[in-house]
Amino acid sequence: MDDQLNYNQLKNEASSYLIRHAQSPIKWHTLGPDTLQKAQDENKPIFISVGYNSSHWCHVMAEECFSDKEIAKELNESFINIMIDKEELPDLDSFLQLACQAMNGRGGWPLNAFLTPDFKPYFIGTFLPKEKQGEVPGFLDIIKNMKKAYISETETVSENAENIISMLKQTPKAENKVQFEGHFPGPNATLNALKNYQDDDNGGYGAEPKFPHYSFFEVAVEQMLEGVVNQEFGQHILKSIESMTMSSLYDHAKGGVHRYCVDAKWQKPHFEKMLFDQAGFLKLLAKTSMIYPSPLIFDSMIQTIDYLHTEMLSENGYFFSGQDSDSEGMEGLYYAFTKDEFIDALTQFDEGLLDQQEKYFKWFDIKEEGNFQNMLNTIHLNPEYKNDFYSPEGWTEVRKIRQALLEARKLRIPPVTDRKGQASSNFQVLTALLEVIHYCKIDAIRQAATDLLQKTIGNIHETFLSQSEDGKTQIKTTTTRPEHIPLFEDAAFFTEFCFKAYEILGEDQYLENAINSLNFIKKEFFKDNVFYTRALSFNDSLAYANIHSPLFDQSYKSAQGTIIGLVRKWAYVHSDIKDFSDLLGSSIENLTHLSLQNPLGFGESIRALIYPDEAYRKIEVPKAWMKNKSFHPFLGNFSTRFALAYHSRDDESWSIGQLTSIEMQGKGIEEFAKVFTPPKQES
Repeated sequence: MDDQLNYNQLKNEASSYLIRHAQSPIKWHTLGPDTLQKAQDENKPIFISVGYNSSHWCHVMAEECFSDKEIAKELNESFINIMIDKEELPDLDSFLQLACQAMNGRGGWPLNAFLTPDFKPYFIGTFLPKEKQGEVPGFLDIIKNMKKAYISETETVSENAENIISMLKQTPKAENKVQFEGHFPGPNATLNALKNYQDDDNGGYGAEPKFPHYSFFEVAVEQMLEGVVNQEFGQHILKSIESMTMSSLYDHAKGGVHRYCVDAKWQKPHFEKMLFDQAGFLKLLAKTSMIYPSPLIFDSMIQTIDYLHTEMLSENGYFFSGQDSDSEGMEGLYYAFTKDEFIDALTQFDEGLLDQQEKYFKWFDIKEEGNFQNMLNTIHLNPEYKNDFYSPEGWTEVRKIRQALLEARKLRIPPVTDRKGQASSNFQVLTALLEVIHYCKIDAIRQAATDLLQKTIGNIHETFLSQSEDGKTQIKTTTTRPEHIPLFEDAAFFTEFCFKAYEILGEDQYLENAINSLNFIKKEFFKDNVFYTRALSFNDSLAYANIHSPLFDQSYKSAQGTIIGLVRKWAYVHSDIKDFSDLLGSSIENLTHLSLQNPLGFGESIRALIYPDEAYRKIEVPKAWMKNKSFHPFLGNFSTRFALAYHSRDDESWSIGQLTSIEMQGKGIEEFAKVFTPPKQES
């Protein structure tokens, strides 16, 4: 055992997830040229497990399978074993997830793959149980079968692995084109296509599990702000967003959202909290607040910003990647309450609350038997009583109950926070804070977002950005792994942040950075109508293929969809971007039909494609107006198809138009206000 522990390479890693497995009896290796060469020298197949520190099922597999001595013995004798933190190597995760989807029709974590010594997968699964469950064999039997297949069916294994690699290298093509007129179907056509799939009782789409689909809901809200969504569909979108924020998906005591819910009613979440989910949630709330200014939406925004500030912010000023689903060995224990614990929380906070405890049981759906394991209740608001708690007095009481639960939770052992910083998620959060500043009308919330942005923006730059010897900006993917080949998703979300920062902060350096980053993406990640996960020209000592970037939204939105949307919008503002836009024709054609066949999974792509070219506009105003408080209220009037730009001329001129044409112009903020102030509704 001592030899095995000494051989385990994970003990020297910085990743919390890898360190979790450092005492495993399995001889875990880290990914690198030496490990891959060892597999070839010894002619052993490779076993790779990919996971992340906040995942409940990753912990379950570690405890049940990776601590088992018999399983360890079989893996150690017959395989080269590699443990991967997916947040350190998102490109490898994409590679293996795509292979898993090709084999099984789905992916997820933990992901467990058996590969040939030249790193070609021949079997992949997600969570693999220790003992047989239904049609799924036990993990030990799977290991033995994979060993036997590699030894006795070498040619078949090699042929199948080659076929999988060939499949992975092919960019998905829309086999059947969706028939429509015009540039792209309007939002009502897309929402109508999902009508039979929408959950009219609970909000959202489908039965279970329930995913929040932030990008899809965001584009729906954007189109509602444009005034082009039918009332029937708009009501379902708002009901869905309201259901999510009332539900146990949302952490009512502290703020922030969990990963997803396993039931149709949004009452039983997967309790891990991921940084990128907070970004998607904040962006959606900011825009939703423009058309549904409810206390639920506003409080969810301010609570989530506070959660990011108090629990997810490192001493170095970047955001942590996530928080665990488990505490004290049980998923959700930190967040859920028995009925007695709920009563105790009220008592300790304010004994006067007990006078109306029966009402609060109804509002928060608290039951003696609970709705979770061990008689625990997951905390959510019961929509049946929303007319009661949406009153000013009722919402004051809701806030008190939430505070009482938070105080009670402070006495509990909290879930572990993965203190790793991840570049792409950090840039997504910065963009989300800018979206709150852009769209939210409540000064206190905008100020909270501004304060957090100012506290982090410089530190995040310092943590993840560096200058190469030739003066170019490089992005470090995580704080826990040495330099890696530049990744498309890092560059994409950095570019998005820079464009948004230019619009909201008005500093020219952000525009320059955005354009430089787009040029880098065009040069290093885009070839033959394909966006690749890793930079094309950098030396690649890793054995896995550099495949296309995911086209659809996975755990978070598609980086490819984000970049296509940015290029389309800003091409009508800056000539430097127009030639990139001209190269995207085939990519856009294919993506159009793929996204229309699965709108929920392609929300970010729909956001990128839904506007026709002629809808984009550039609004140019004096940079001096950024210091004029009377200008800021107008920001929320401009939807995502408007690109805000600034000039430093002495005059007070403003204009609206496209790249080569001006449609409207004038001078002075007073005239600007008359043109861009929405007309008052007659009573």
